[in-house]
Amino acid sequence: MYLDLTNKNNINQLKQAAQIIKDGGIVVFPTETVYGIGANAFHEGAIKRLYEIKHRPFHQNTSLLVNSLEMIELIAQKPTPLEYALIHEFFPGPLTLIVKTNHKVSSIVAGTTNTFGVRMPQNEIALKLIEYANVPIATPSANIAGKPSGTNIKNIMEDFKEQVDCYIDGGNSKLGISSTIVQVIDEVPHILREGVISAKQIHDFCSHFLSNH
Repeated sequence: MYLDLTNKNNINQLKQAAQIIKDGGIVVFPTETVYGIGANAFHEGAIKRLYEIKHRPFHQNTSLLVNSLEMIELIAQKPTPLEYALIHEFFPGPLTLIVKTNHKVSSIVAGTTNTFGVRMPQNEIALKLIEYANVPIATPSANIAGKPSGTNIKNIMEDFKEQVDCYIDGGNSKLGISSTIVQVIDEVPHILREGVISAKQIHDFCSHFLSNH
């Protein structure tokens, strides 16, 4: 299935894609950073298929896209004060926060570390898809492992072809750069990948927060 939502004039079409996610299918969709390839985070078979399509090693954890703090609290251990502060400051947006699993989602997404990333995308199509599916969506970038992250739906379709059940075209990615990944350990932020949000922005925010709490 191919859905053209470049003009976002029929966002209700996403209900079809959301049903595919619920049923254990694989959907490629836009976010503000790069395109993601997503599956229902609660569906073990879908997650296995997602990893196989991407050629992603099973020991690697992945990121889940959510649309609310409540959804994070459903799937992760209780965030620390600094993690809550980062969520309130940078969500929705191009920040992925590493959190500890509470084992509600497929064990595959937590890899060998018992952690996974959570992000709330700043993209209407992605947020609506999560809302309609009503599940967190395991969403690594839409590329074969080792290749550059996908920012154009046509190139992504050439890579994955019929292995994906639904492609959602939202036009070229707005930012085209992956999210910044942060892990808080003992209330100290560690930048695992610098993306759109700079390491300085993260460290400045955290320093200010911690000095006032």
